Amino acid sequence: MKFGALQRRVKRCEQVMAVRIGETQGNWGVLSQVWRQGWSPLRIVVVGLAGGFIAGKLEVPGKVNGARWLQMVGSVSSLFASAQAAFATVVAAQAAETADDAAEQADEAAEQPPPAAARPAARSAAQPAPEPDSELRGPRPAEAATELSER
Repeated sequence: MKFGALQRRVKRCEQVMAVRIGETQGNWGVLSQVWRQGWSPLRIVVVGLAGGFIAGKLEVPGKVNGARWLQMVGSVSSLFASAQAAFATVVAAQAAETADDAAEQADEAAEQPPPAAARPAARSAAQPAPEPDSELRGPRPAEAATELSER
Protein backbone atom coordinates (compact mmCIF):
# COMPACT_ATOMS: atom_id res chain seq x y z
CA MET A 1 0.00 0.00 0.00
CA LYS A 2 1.16 3.51 -0.71
CA PHE A 3 1.86 5.95 2.10
CA GLY A 4 -0.91 8.35 1.00
CA ALA A 5 -3.45 5.52 1.03
CA LEU A 6 -2.35 4.52 4.51
CA GLN A 7 -2.71 8.11 5.70
CA ARG A 8 -6.23 8.32 4.27
CA ARG A 9 -7.12 5.01 5.89
CA VAL A 10 -5.82 6.15 9.30
CA LYS A 11 -7.66 9.48 8.99
CA ARG A 12 -10.89 7.64 8.11
CA CYS A 13 -10.46 5.31 11.11
CA GLU A 14 -9.89 8.31 13.37
CA GLN A 15 -13.08 9.93 12.08
CA VAL A 16 -15.06 6.73 12.64
CA MET A 17 -13.65 6.47 16.15
CA ALA A 18 -14.58 10.10 16.91
CA VAL A 19 -18.17 9.42 15.81
CA ARG A 20 -18.33 6.26 17.89
CA ILE A 21 -16.98 8.09 20.95
CA GLY A 22 -19.74 10.67 20.54
CA GLU A 23 -22.37 7.96 20.23
CA THR A 24 -21.00 6.15 23.27
CA GLN A 25 -21.05 9.33 25.34
CA GLY A 26 -24.64 9.99 24.31
CA ASN A 27 -25.69 6.46 25.14
CA TRP A 28 -23.85 6.61 28.47
CA GLY A 29 -25.70 9.81 29.36
CA VAL A 30 -29.06 8.22 28.55
CA LEU A 31 -28.17 5.09 30.52
CA SER A 32 -27.06 7.16 33.50
CA GLN A 33 -30.28 9.18 33.46
CA VAL A 34 -32.51 6.11 33.13
CA TRP A 35 -30.52 4.30 35.85
CA ARG A 36 -31.01 7.20 38.29
CA GLN A 37 -34.69 7.52 37.48
CA GLY A 38 -35.20 3.80 37.89
CA TRP A 39 -34.04 3.74 41.52
CA SER A 40 -37.15 4.80 43.36
CA PRO A 41 -37.21 4.49 47.17
CA LEU A 42 -39.45 1.41 46.99
CA ARG A 43 -37.05 -0.36 44.63
CA ILE A 44 -34.09 0.48 46.87
CA VAL A 45 -35.85 -1.06 49.88
CA VAL A 46 -36.88 -4.17 47.90
CA VAL A 47 -33.33 -4.71 46.58
CA GLY A 48 -31.93 -4.22 50.09
CA LEU A 49 -34.33 -6.80 51.54
CA ALA A 50 -33.63 -9.27 48.72
CA GLY A 51 -29.86 -8.77 49.11
CA GLY A 52 -30.10 -9.31 52.85
CA PHE A 53 -32.17 -12.45 52.38
CA ILE A 54 -29.68 -13.85 49.85
CA ALA A 55 -26.75 -12.98 52.12
CA GLY A 56 -28.47 -14.75 55.01
CA LYS A 57 -29.18 -17.87 52.96
CA LEU A 58 -25.66 -18.02 51.50
CA GLU A 59 -24.01 -17.60 54.87
CA VAL A 60 -21.87 -20.63 55.45
CA PRO A 61 -20.15 -20.69 58.81
CA GLY A 62 -16.67 -19.28 58.41
CA LYS A 63 -16.95 -18.65 54.65
CA VAL A 64 -19.20 -15.66 53.98
CA ASN A 65 -20.41 -13.63 56.92
CA GLY A 66 -22.20 -10.29 57.06
CA ALA A 67 -19.00 -8.26 57.34
CA ARG A 68 -17.48 -9.84 54.24
CA TRP A 69 -20.74 -9.39 52.34
CA LEU A 70 -20.73 -5.67 53.17
CA GLN A 71 -17.05 -5.46 52.24
CA MET A 72 -17.82 -7.00 48.85
CA VAL A 73 -20.72 -4.60 48.23
CA GLY A 74 -18.48 -1.67 49.17
CA SER A 75 -15.76 -2.87 46.83
CA VAL A 76 -18.18 -3.24 43.93
CA SER A 77 -19.67 0.20 44.55
CA SER A 78 -16.21 1.78 44.66
CA LEU A 79 -15.39 -0.01 41.41
CA PHE A 80 -18.42 1.57 39.76
CA ALA A 81 -17.56 4.97 41.23
CA SER A 82 -14.00 4.79 39.91
CA ALA A 83 -15.30 3.72 36.48
CA GLN A 84 -17.61 6.74 36.41
CA ALA A 85 -14.74 9.02 37.47
CA ALA A 86 -12.53 7.59 34.73
CA PHE A 87 -15.28 8.16 32.15
CA ALA A 88 -15.75 11.74 33.38
CA THR A 89 -11.99 12.28 33.03
CA VAL A 90 -12.06 11.01 29.45
CA VAL A 91 -15.00 13.26 28.61
CA ALA A 92 -13.26 16.27 30.18
CA ALA A 93 -10.04 15.53 28.29
CA GLN A 94 -11.94 15.27 25.03
CA ALA A 95 -13.74 18.56 25.74
CA ALA A 96 -10.39 20.24 26.45
CA GLU A 97 -8.99 18.81 23.21
CA THR A 98 -11.98 20.11 21.27
CA ALA A 99 -11.55 23.55 22.83
CA ASP A 100 -7.84 23.55 21.95
CA ASP A 101 -8.64 22.57 18.36
CA ALA A 102 -11.23 25.34 18.11
CA ALA A 103 -8.74 27.87 19.49
CA GLU A 104 -6.11 26.76 16.99
CA GLN A 105 -8.59 27.06 14.11
CA ALA A 106 -9.58 30.52 15.29
CA ASP A 107 -5.92 31.58 15.48
CA GLU A 108 -5.28 30.23 11.98
CA ALA A 109 -8.35 32.01 10.63
CA ALA A 110 -7.26 35.27 12.25
CA GLU A 111 -3.77 35.02 10.74
CA GLN A 112 -4.99 34.38 7.18
CA PRO A 113 -5.80 37.46 5.07
CA PRO A 114 -9.38 37.69 3.81
CA PRO A 115 -10.06 36.48 0.25
CA ALA A 116 -9.68 39.07 -2.54
CA ALA A 117 -13.45 39.19 -3.06
CA ALA A 118 -14.00 40.12 0.60
CA ARG A 119 -11.39 42.89 0.66
CA PRO A 120 -12.63 46.41 -0.06
CA ALA A 121 -11.47 47.96 -3.32
CA ALA A 122 -8.66 50.50 -3.12
CA ARG A 123 -9.99 54.05 -2.78
CA SER A 124 -8.34 57.27 -3.67
CA ALA A 125 -7.69 59.90 -1.02
CA ALA A 126 -10.30 62.19 -2.58
CA GLN A 127 -13.03 59.56 -2.41
CA PRO A 128 -14.14 58.88 1.21
CA ALA A 129 -15.35 55.46 2.30
CA PRO A 130 -19.14 55.04 2.38
CA GLU A 131 -20.59 55.33 5.86
CA PRO A 132 -22.69 52.54 7.35
CA ASP A 133 -26.41 53.08 7.78
CA SER A 134 -26.79 55.82 10.39
CA GLU A 135 -29.98 54.24 11.79
CA LEU A 136 -28.05 51.13 12.79
CA ARG A 137 -25.03 52.83 14.32
CA GLY A 138 -26.75 55.77 16.02
CA PRO A 139 -25.55 59.39 16.06
CA ARG A 140 -21.92 60.34 16.47
CA PRO A 141 -21.00 61.99 19.78
CA ALA A 142 -20.67 65.39 18.14
CA GLU A 143 -24.08 65.05 16.50
CA ALA A 144 -25.66 64.03 19.78
CA ALA A 145 -24.14 67.03 21.57
CA THR A 146 -25.35 69.40 18.86
CA GLU A 147 -28.88 67.98 19.07
CA LEU A 148 -28.92 68.45 22.84
CA SER A 149 -27.63 72.04 22.61
CA GLU A 150 -30.22 72.95 19.98
CA ARG A 151 -33.10 71.92 22.24
